[in-house]
Amino acid sequence: MLDVKNISYSISNRKLFENASFNIPSGYHVGLVGKNGIGKTTLFNLIDKNLLLDEGEINLQKRKKISVLQQEIPNTNLSILDYVLSTDSETQLLIEEFENSKDQNRIIELSSILDEKNAYKDEWKASYILSGLGFKKDDQSKKINELSGGWRNRVGLAATLYSDPDLLLLDEPTNHLDFESVVWFENFLKEFKGTFIMISHDRQVLNSTVDHILHVENHNLNLYTGNYDQFESQFAQKSLAQEAMFKKQQAFKQRVMKFVDRFGAKATKAKQAQSRLRSLEKIDMVDAIISDRTISFSFPKPNNLGTSMLTINKVDAGYDEIPILKNINLSISNDSRIALVGANGNGKSTLIKLIAGNLDPMKGSIIKKKNLKIGYFAQHQADELDLEKTGYQVLSEIDPEKPDLFIRGVLGRFGFDKQKSETRIENLSGGEKTRLLFCLMSYHSPDLLLMDEPTNHLDIDSRLSLINSLNEFEGAIILVSHDKDIIEKVAEQILLVKDSKVNLFVDDISDYEDILKDELKPNKGHKNKNNYDSNKKIRKIENKINKLIVIKKELEDKMSSLENIDNFELLEELSNKYNKIKEEISDLENEWIDNSS
Repeated sequence: MLDVKNISYSISNRKLFENASFNIPSGYHVGLVGKNGIGKTTLFNLIDKNLLLDEGEINLQKRKKISVLQQEIPNTNLSILDYVLSTDSETQLLIEEFENSKDQNRIIELSSILDEKNAYKDEWKASYILSGLGFKKDDQSKKINELSGGWRNRVGLAATLYSDPDLLLLDEPTNHLDFESVVWFENFLKEFKGTFIMISHDRQVLNSTVDHILHVENHNLNLYTGNYDQFESQFAQKSLAQEAMFKKQQAFKQRVMKFVDRFGAKATKAKQAQSRLRSLEKIDMVDAIISDRTISFSFPKPNNLGTSMLTINKVDAGYDEIPILKNINLSISNDSRIALVGANGNGKSTLIKLIAGNLDPMKGSIIKKKNLKIGYFAQHQADELDLEKTGYQVLSEIDPEKPDLFIRGVLGRFGFDKQKSETRIENLSGGEKTRLLFCLMSYHSPDLLLMDEPTNHLDIDSRLSLINSLNEFEGAIILVSHDKDIIEKVAEQILLVKDSKVNLFVDDISDYEDILKDELKPNKGHKNKNNYDSNKKIRKIENKINKLIVIKKELEDKMSSLENIDNFELLEELSNKYNKIKEEISDLENEWIDNSS
C-alpha cells in the first residue's frame, strides 16, 4: 500500500528524517507516535506530496485513493450535509449527469455505475457519520459559516471519513470531539476496511483502534506490531537491550584502546594492536540511549480549603433567555474529583462557566465559600493570548509588584525554563501554549480547578504528567475531557449532563463507555455504515431504490415529451404511476434509515 524508502528531510538545517524507511501493507491500522515537534505532521505532508523530500522516495500503490484530515474548511454558506457530500465531487457529477441526461442509453449506463458505487446511499452515509460526530439531524442543515472552529473541525473529520479512501491520514482527529463522539469514532476505525495512519496522543484511542505503531525517534521511523501499550513494552525492552549492548561495546572499545595505547608502539605487539583496532572497526556500534526530557507539572497548594466550597441550589442557566440547564443542584467540597460527561451541546461547558462565575444563573442561587479562588482552563483561551508577548511578560502583567523569582517559579512549575519563558507565544507549540494556560490558571493558587478539555495538544508523556499533578493537587477538581485515561485516573465521581439535567452516574467511566458502545450494536438498531456491503437487507433496499429512480426518470421524460402533451388520459396514468413511485422511494428511504441509523 505505502512504501517509504530511505527518506531524508530537514527544515532550516534541523534534521527530521535521515535515511528512514518503512512499509505499510493494505489493511494496516497504524498509530504514528513521537514527541511533539519531531516530524509527525511533516511526514503526512511528505506522503501527501505537499513537501518535497531531500532524498529517498515515497510510493503509494497505483489507483489507491488517499484522504487527509482537513484541518481547516472553507468559510462557505453550504450546509453541513451538503459540504460533506460535495467532497466526493466525482459521484456528485455522475448523479447530476444522470438526473439531467436525455440519452436513455447513457441513463442506463450511469444507473449501473451509480448502483455499483452505491451512490444513492451517500446522503444517508454522510448523515450517519455527522450524527456519530455529534451533529443532530436538524443541525446538519446549518451553514458552515455559522459554526465555531471546533465544530468546523468535526465537519472536516466527517468529510474525510465520508470520502471512503484506501488510505486515511488522520492528524489528532479526536482533539475537538466529546467523549461520546470518541467512542463512536473508535468503533468506526475498528471496522474501517482500508488502511489508516493516525497521529494521536490519546492512549485509549490508540489501544482500541490500531494494530501497529510507527515510532519517530532519532530521525528514524520504526514500525512495531501491536497497540500502544504493547509498543511501549517492546520499546522498553529494546531500549534496555540497546543500553546493555552500548555499555558492553564501550567497555570493549576501552579495553582495545587501552591495549593500543600501551603496546601500539612496541614492535612485538604492534601487529596485535592493529588487529584489535580492525576488529573494533568491524563492529556495528549501537547508539547511546538518548533520554527525552519529560516535563513534570505541579499545581500550587491551595490556601483556603474548607469542608464546603460551593453549593448550587435549583439553578437554571443558559443564553439569550433560553435555559440549557434546569433545576441544577450540586455541592462541591474541598476533596471533590468530578468528571462531567454528556454529548456536546448538552451543557457541560455551560456548567463550568456557571461555576467559574463567567455566567450568571437565570434562576436559583450559587453560594461560594468566602475568598474562594477558582482556576479556570478552556482551550479557547489560547486564541486570546497576545502572540507577540512572551510567557514571562504575560504573567508579569497580572501583578507587576510580584518579584521575578515568583514569576519564574510559576513558569517553572509547568516546564518553562528561562529560554522558553522568554520565547514569543507565537513561536510556542500547541502543547506549550496549553502549559502556559496552566500557569495562568494556577497563578493565584486556586482552591478549585475547572478544566475544560485540558489534554488537547499535550503528548502522551505530558498527559501523564498532568494526571500525576492533578492527583497530587490538594484542592477540588471538575473536568471535562474526551480522554478516558484522565477521567479514569483522576475522577472519583461522574456527573452526566443530559436533557437539561445534571445527575450522578453511579458507575465508572468504563461502564458509561459500555453503554455508549451497546447503543452502537446492530441489535440496538444502530448499524455501522462500514457494514454496508455485508448487510444484505440494506443492499436489497438500495437496489430497489436505484431501480425505482430509473423508472421515475423514464416517467418524467414521458410526461415532458411533446408527443404526449395532448394525451390527457395517458398523462393522468403516467402521473399516477409517478406519484406511486415517489411514495415507494420515500417509504424505502425511511426503511433504509430505520435499518441503518
